[in-house]
Amino acid sequence: MMDWLIIAGYSMSGAMSAMMSIGIVFSAFMPALDRWNRRYFIVTFSLLFLYAVALFIDLLIYNNPTMAATQKVVSVVEYLFFSVLTPMPVPLLLHRCGENLKNSVLLRVIMMLWAIFCFMLLGAQFTDVFYSITSDNQYLRGSWLPLLLVPMSLITIVSMGGLIRRRKKLSKRFFMALLFYLLPTTILIIVYMFSTVDMVVPLWMALCALTMLEIILRDNMEQYMRQQREIANQYADIMVLQMRPHFIYNTMMGIYYLCEQDPKKAKQVTLDFTAYLRKNFSAIARKDTIPFHDELEHTRAYLAVEQAQFEDVLFVHFDTPHTLFRVPPLTLQPIVENAVKHGMKSSNAPIHISVITRRTDTSSEIIVEDDGSGFDPVADNEPHIALDNIRHRLELMCGGTLTIEMREGGGTLVKVSIPMSDH
Repeated sequence: MMDWLIIAGYSMSGAMSAMMSIGIVFSAFMPALDRWNRRYFIVTFSLLFLYAVALFIDLLIYNNPTMAATQKVVSVVEYLFFSVLTPMPVPLLLHRCGENLKNSVLLRVIMMLWAIFCFMLLGAQFTDVFYSITSDNQYLRGSWLPLLLVPMSLITIVSMGGLIRRRKKLSKRFFMALLFYLLPTTILIIVYMFSTVDMVVPLWMALCALTMLEIILRDNMEQYMRQQREIANQYADIMVLQMRPHFIYNTMMGIYYLCEQDPKKAKQVTLDFTAYLRKNFSAIARKDTIPFHDELEHTRAYLAVEQAQFEDVLFVHFDTPHTLFRVPPLTLQPIVENAVKHGMKSSNAPIHISVITRRTDTSSEIIVEDDGSGFDPVADNEPHIALDNIRHRLELMCGGTLTIEMREGGGTLVKVSIPMSDH
């Protein structure tokens, strides 16, 4: 029976060491963890790894009558590791809630309880009432051992109280992660007061720590993705705010002169310009993808305004039979605007722009072609930034892609691809 217990002990300490090594590696290289969280988990899993090493040493010298002195040292080390690891979720809790660790009453209470435990552990080395190591290297529980563990149980209870009090400041997943660590640990400490579960406690703490890491990693990853989506939405806002002042000025002046020359056309340009502005500003409030049809109407309104001013040099062709898919707001219109802006400033020659949509087996595609002089995405900074913003939003909001290439015969071809699964 004792041989099986030893084998089980070796297996547990080995498994614990392996799990902690995985935890250290994950903590060091997972991009979703910020610097503070990365250091926290590296320290936590390093302490658990050292705890596993102490347990392994304990097993090696178990029942060796010549190793009683070493056993005393190992027992103290095991208790110290256990006492340090018990309240480990508290600094993480305080950090997530934005509290200063140095001024935290919760942390001060826990440190006071930990100091009491350390004082009692020190006293245990001079008395047999808590536990003792016999001359032939046998560990014996003392009648006061439960008293030694009272500060540890109070630490976990106080920690849970602090966690519950701050639950409204935490995400549900983060709250459950810390509770999953503290609640079972509290139960096991209370059980350990009256029963021998030596190997179960550290192994359970290791499992809880890994589970806590997995939950918090997922929580941080989702928070990271939310931040990226917010950035993507900000890109849409920036695109609206970057609307060219001279474009508005020229349009208003064009309408002014048309009022005398061609009142009917002036009315139509005013309607088109109003539709363009309304679509542009409404994009600020959109936080999700929109039907491509809406984006197409926005683009048509923009081009109608431009064609009213450049009717002899700007020609547009639409071939858009496929419109039943969704895109981020301000996707097609800025691409077409780039084509117009670049074509108009580089030459007085007529420019032809084609807007094409098509459906493939795996995606919906938007193709914008122009026969202008083309542009170098590196040399021409302004179009490069605008198209990079669109590319970034496509990737984050619908898994889409944007590619730019020089068109045969001159000009530029921009292709947007939206996966079918994201429609």
